[in-house]
Amino acid sequence: MQFCINWNDLRYVLAIHRGGSLSAAARVLRVNQSTVSRRLAAAETALGSQLFERTGSALLPTDVGKSMVEHAERVERELLSLEERIGGADQPAHGVVRITSVPTLINRLLIPRLPSLIQRYPGLRIEAIAEVRSMPLTQRETDIALRLLRPQAGSAICRRIGTISYAVYAADDKHASDLPWVTYEEGYAHLPQARWVARHHAGTKHIPLTVSDGDSLLRAVQSGIGRGVLPTFVADEVPGLVRLAPGLPILRRDVWLVVHPDLRKTARVSAVLDWLDQVMQTVSSN
Repeated sequence: MQFCINWNDLRYVLAIHRGGSLSAAARVLRVNQSTVSRRLAAAETALGSQLFERTGSALLPTDVGKSMVEHAERVERELLSLEERIGGADQPAHGVVRITSVPTLINRLLIPRLPSLIQRYPGLRIEAIAEVRSMPLTQRETDIALRLLRPQAGSAICRRIGTISYAVYAADDKHASDLPWVTYEEGYAHLPQARWVARHHAGTKHIPLTVSDGDSLLRAVQSGIGRGVLPTFVADEVPGLVRLAPGLPILRRDVWLVVHPDLRKTARVSAVLDWLDQVMQTVSSN
């Protein structure tokens, strides 16, 4: 039997497989769900076989679907390899680069410094995705990731790109000793800054507020609710916040850069990697 299926069809098959649903695939591909459904139906008609079956709320590949996913992943690797070969440093940096990291790094570190990169490479479009979860590069949900924990497995290239320092801050140093602590809620108690508060000041005062993200902690300290452990590159720039004695960083966290090996030498990704190195140099010395 002859059939005709192209890379665009395969992209939709991969996105459905990786996302587990039509809606998840639609978000990754930046189309509406009806388009994903229509493209899946067209691919199944072309093949004469069902590619996915619904199990509960998830779409799981059939045997034919698994074969199609394997084929699509091989095609994807070949296309990425071709892009690397033709996207050398002598080519202008243009196109989309998706960067993911925790909200503090995206919102407080990268976005304020993006104008210099965009001005230098006007053909670039950066997609900055603030996510607490680590988005897998193998599933092509991101091109570059900045992570605060070193990945333990996978084929992606990983290297330490810098460090972030943390210190204790309050809105008023004169009355800081009377302030309670604000820190992370139980689900984030594993964070080094939360562990530091628990270890050094457990039981000293009632904790009136716990939060789930860095921006909320910053706002809480800024409003005078309590004192807290904040990244120096953020808190040092906030008017009214002061480092409490001794004023030195109490801990540091490594920042790990993760990039897909097939993309690292493309012009657009290489330009962003160089920029990230420069950005991290400005904060690692704090």
